[in-house]
Amino acid sequence: MPEPVETVIGFDFGNHWIGVAVGQTLTGQARPLSAVRRGDWRRIEALLAEWRPQRIVVGLPLNLAGERQAMTARAERFGRQLEGRFGIPSELIDERLTTREAWQLALERADKKSKPEIDSLAAMLITETWLHEQANT
Repeated sequence: MPEPVETVIGFDFGNHWIGVAVGQTLTGQARPLSAVRRGDWRRIEALLAEWRPQRIVVGLPLNLAGERQAMTARAERFGRQLEGRFGIPSELIDERLTTREAWQLALERADKKSKPEIDSLAAMLITETWLHEQANT
């Protein structure tokens, strides 16, 4: 019996903006959505109501050596808050270099992007990484 298709919302947690993306397990692909200002729980609630995800993925910021850094605990707390407020299972996934890769994608497309748009591209990469990991397990 085939696995059920899941919709996944991914977040790239930041100091000012939270990048957002939506993906699904059937194709293993995601697309960026509009970023939200940190602390804008009403907008996050609206996104979750619109997309009705079965899972939330939050990027876990680690340094290049894979060690915790200042933002790590904040991202973990954000993931717990999402799960607690909305009752949707949330998972953390290593997000090392996703913002750099998002900037590179924008440069390759000769597409000028704002910081919030880059954050949502990073959320797309985080979400796709999680989707690919699920497909390979």
